[in-house]
Amino acid sequence: MKSVHDSLEAAEVLSGRGISAEVIDLRTIRPLDIDTLLSSLTKTNRVVVVEEGPLTGGWAGEVVARLTEEGLGDIEDIWRIATANGPVPYSPPLEDAFLPGAERIVGEVLARA
Repeated sequence: MKSVHDSLEAAEVLSGRGISAEVIDLRTIRPLDIDTLLSSLTKTNRVVVVEEGPLTGGWAGEVVARLTEEGLGDIEDIWRIATANGPVPYSPPLEDAFLPGAERIVGEVLARA
């Protein structure tokens, strides 16, 4: 998935700014590797889930829900970075601007740091 590569790029940029980020590539959400996610949450107390799909009805909401249900006591901050609730543009330049990329990930993390 593109989001994994964008997240790894964002983690590298954030590292240069003194923020350590652990990137987990879920590969599947069924089954969901909840133990790995909870382990990371326990270490960092923060989670951002990056998804190329829309904010409403996407799989990121399920991941956030499961982490909240099973790791609520460890959560300091948790949120999703996704696309707007609308159709994906057909034009490649518009699509690139529409999808969350490394720059947006960095910006949102820095805004919450």
